Amino acid sequence: MREIVFDTETTGLDPKTGDRMVEIGCVELFNRVPTGDTYHAYFNPERDMPAAAEAVHGLSEAFLADKPLFRDAVDDFLSFIGDAPLIAHNAGFDFGFINNELELIGREIVSLERMIDTVAIARKRHPGAKLSLDALCTRYGIDRSHRVKHGALLDAELLAQVYVELTGGRQIGLELAAEIEIGVSSSQDSGSVEVILSRPTGERREPRPHFATAEELARHRAFLEQIESPLWSS
Repeated sequence: MREIVFDTETTGLDPKTGDRMVEIGCVELFNRVPTGDTYHAYFNPERDMPAAAEAVHGLSEAFLADKPLFRDAVDDFLSFIGDAPLIAHNAGFDFGFINNELELIGREIVSLERMIDTVAIARKRHPGAKLSLDALCTRYGIDRSHRVKHGALLDAELLAQVYVELTGGRQIGLELAAEIEIGVSSSQDSGSVEVILSRPTGERREPRPHFATAEELARHRAFLEQIESPLWSS
């Protein structure tokens, strides 16, 4: 199964009041394993950068001035995500900004049915615990020492590791664990996600016994008799 883990950086907290997306980073997973394929882009937001936002991600108005507009990069972005499920931390925030950018240029928005929120998964797995990306990295022993400021691609890479741990651990990608079903609730506002662990439902086979035949045992004895001064006979 192909999935996309992503993160965004913005000029603020609310696209409805004029805030814009300035960076997006995406990481491709296949059967919960990163493939190495990523998508990363900066965008000129066509507005100023508030000091509070710049303090979080370090992206200045001057840095973004020569970056492409979202409308000029949208086809590459949509091609990369395809129709895969989209995973983000506090996903409603990131979906809100992506869909705002798509609406501004008259493109079809991304369906919330594709949204998987790792905050919702973490809340169910660890009720009452801290749910920030930093806290979850600490819980699962994921190195974030290189994360000085927020960055969309870096945070997506960290979140991909957190997501794998939240949904069963690294053995999931090796198909050694129980099958995982992920379903998104019908709530379009919260986009909450329910994670159900279930074992494969195929017919269970009894272990197949295996014994050496009489001929094989005879050949084995003949082989042992050819060994001079074996240790087991001393």
